[in-house]
Formats: sequence, structure tokens, C-alpha cells
Amino acid sequence: MAKESSLFRTLALGAVTAPNRLAFAPCTRHRSRIDGVPTDLNVEYYRQRASAGLLITEGTAPSAMGVGYLFTPGLYTEAHIRGWRKVTDAVHAEGGRIFCQLMHTGRLSDSLLLPEGATPIAPSAVQPDPTARHYTVNCPRPKREVPYPVPRAMTRADIQKTVDEYAHATRCALDAGFDGVELHAASGYLPMQFLSTNTNLRNDEYGGSVANRCRFVVECLEAMAAVNGPRFVAAKVSPGWTFHNVMDDDPQATYSHLAKEIAGKGYAYLQVGNYGMDWDVYGTMRQHFDGPIIAVGGFTRNTAVQMIDSGLADMVAFGQAYIANPDLAERFQDGSPINRPRVDTYYSQGAAGYTDYPRLQDANLEECMSPDEYPAPLTASQDDRVDL
Repeated sequence: MAKESSLFRTLALGAVTAPNRLAFAPCTRHRSRIDGVPTDLNVEYYRQRASAGLLITEGTAPSAMGVGYLFTPGLYTEAHIRGWRKVTDAVHAEGGRIFCQLMHTGRLSDSLLLPEGATPIAPSAVQPDPTARHYTVNCPRPKREVPYPVPRAMTRADIQKTVDEYAHATRCALDAGFDGVELHAASGYLPMQFLSTNTNLRNDEYGGSVANRCRFVVECLEAMAAVNGPRFVAAKVSPGWTFHNVMDDDPQATYSHLAKEIAGKGYAYLQVGNYGMDWDVYGTMRQHFDGPIIAVGGFTRNTAVQMIDSGLADMVAFGQAYIANPDLAERFQDGSPINRPRVDTYYSQGAAGYTDYPRLQDANLEECMSPDEYPAPLTASQDDRVDL
């Protein structure tokens, strides 16, 4: 159909070419081993969705200090590399393309999850709202209903070590067969903690001015790009989003500056989430960033077409719809009904709600929904780890 044709044009993303404009958004699912090594279940999950134009993995810790959740993957040991190599081999065998999202949780961690009971690190010693627990009922958690601890303010040595850890994880991604890596600088995690005025109270070169608050993200990307070139590197941002208690006095100024700083470097793409902002997030980022932009946040098939046709984004990422539909690209191309997601299995264990969603030919169409209907069992205030 002509109306949907823009979703099925090719797109160059770094060193790979996507056959369509649909990305599988990064979605934490808690199905890895406790030590962060991917399992055979992970292999099957990503293999099933390989017809997406691009697969972006769930948030993956770049170091032991970056871990923030149970049963989420890492990419900093030889065992992690071997586990992820099985995933990338399976995806590539199906003709797919896959980037690994590197996610350091910073202050959103717990000493129980960190080496030798270490205190979580952050730009400044600012505790997340002690009353806020950003988990769904079925989400494994570090400690039941216990507030986040006060993080330790990072020294300059800590900052350099963390930048080096992102570079090391990028080398591991290359060894694991990934087509690229994405720096998770959204959702209130460590890079966004540096960007935000309420979590970054530093008075050195990493705090204060917009340029200083952007410095950590810029240096991480540069260190990652030094491993295998900028085409191997991407980033995700969620400008102005206050999830996980991050606030910015002037997000439009912050993210305009950041976009200008990383433009012209040849990065693979910039993933941008607009989670209810009242200013033109996509227009602002498009004005200042010259590479491909992936939009994410509450899209249907029709609104994805409209976004791409508007020129504000080059690709659209889907989270919940891809969780429930391994063949989402084929269904969107034909205008076929799509499976409804089962929210109670988002953060459970095992194959249920993970690798057992039927393809179209095996689906019960009476239980399906229109491809132009948004599967919205969650809101942005409830959970960020399944992209909306």
C-alpha cells in the first residue's frame, strides 16, 4: 500500500543497511542469567524478531558497577561475549542487524547488586526520591520496597574509569559480533544524571554549564567511537523526561547543545524518545543533529508513517508491539492484526510471554488488535524499561 511504503524503504545506519524503517526498541525482560550472561532463550527471542530493520538489545551493563537490576545482561566479561555471540550469530543467520544498548544505571542501583557491596555512583550525592519505586508488580527488584541509597559522588578518576568501561564494552560488542552499540543516555540513568540539573551539582568541568553537563556523554561517545569508528556507535536520549527523578531547568537548551556537539561526527543514529514534553522535541533534535534519527514513544503503524513522512525521523522504534509480535514488520506491511502484549509476563522468567507469541498464521485473530491501535497497558509514569 502506498500509505505504508515509507516504512519499507531501506535506511543506512552506520555500516549496515536496514531493509525497513521499523526498529525493535530496547526492552528489559529479565531473562538473562544472574551473572548477566545471555541464555539460549535470549538467542531465540532476538532471532524471532530479526525481520525488524534494526534490533536494539535490552539495556546491557558496560561494567559491574553499571548493574541495576536482577537477571539483566552485561557485556564486559568473556562469558558475556560468548553468550552474546550466540545471539548475534542467530540474528545474522536470519538476515538481521543488531546493536547492543549499553546501560549504566548509576545512582539507580543497590549495594546488593554491586561488587563487594559498593555504593552506587553518580555525578553528585543526590538520592533518588526515597518513596518512588519504578517497578511493575512482576518486576524482580534488588530489595523489596527499600529506598535507593544515597549514591557516592564520582571523582574525576571514577569518571575516566567509567568512560574507559564504555570503551571496553564496545570492544566486547565488536568481539561478540554486534553491528554497533548504543549509549543509553535516557530514562534517568547515569549519562542522563550528568545531563540533568537536579542530579548534577558539580562545580568542575563536568557540571554547571550546559557544555559541562554534556561533557560526560560526549566523552563516552568519543571513547566508544575510538574502538571501531563512529559508524559503530549511536546514542539514545529522552529530552526533558523526569522519570527516575531527573529534572532539567532548561531541557531544550541542554539537548540542543548536546545534539550540536555530537553532530557531524558520523555516528550511526540518535534514538529520541518524546515522553509527553510540551515542546517540539523531534523538531529540535532534527534541527541540530545531522544523522539518522530513530523516534520512539507510543507509535502505531499509521503514526509511524506520519513521523517518517514528516521528515522529523528516519525510523520508528516499537517496544510493546514487538514484544508481542515477532513478525511485526510483516504484519505492518500487510496491515494484518497484531497480538496484544501480556503485561504480567514482561519481567517474569521463562518462555511464557517471551518466545511463545504466535506468528500471524498461528494467531487467534479474535484476540488480536488493529495495527493502528496502540497497545497501552503501561504509561510513562509506570515503567520505562519497556519503551512505550
